[in-house]
Amino acid sequence: MTRRPHAASARPASLDPLLLYRMSRVIAVAGSMVLRLCEGRFGITRREWRLIATLAGKGPMGSSELAQQTQLDRVRTSRALGSLVDKGLVLRQRASGDRRHVAVALSERGQGIYDALYPLVTELNEQLLQALGESQQPFLDGLDRLEARALELAAQAELPKAPRGRRSG
Repeated sequence: MTRRPHAASARPASLDPLLLYRMSRVIAVAGSMVLRLCEGRFGITRREWRLIATLAGKGPMGSSELAQQTQLDRVRTSRALGSLVDKGLVLRQRASGDRRHVAVALSERGQGIYDALYPLVTELNEQLLQALGESQQPFLDGLDRLEARALELAAQAELPKAPRGRRSG
């Protein structure tokens, strides 16, 4: 059975039944635990963790590719990489044959943080999924379908961009 959009008179009185709102609430609560681990125990931001984990899983890459892999904009990725380089967690490496191309890779210290933090984040995820019992796999399959659909909708959307960095008059 296909669900139809609510008619104007049947609109919910709050955001509570909306999928994106509910997902953001789960992420806010569970994400705050990851944030405390990242910042409190390891001295990195959640964004820096995302870059470290991606580099650990996929290996050295250019900053533009890393931004694409992590679904972060290039400016924020560049800032986070600069911070990670300053902390000694990431190394910049010139690509052989092309002086303009710089790849980034985890340093030994960055790999050490990944090795220590990844099991903690994995355990948190496993504890969250325990709430679903035997319906874990159908839920994860559903998330895959939701992500694919979101990508389709985003590709079709003709929405204005927010005026970031500019004050509205």
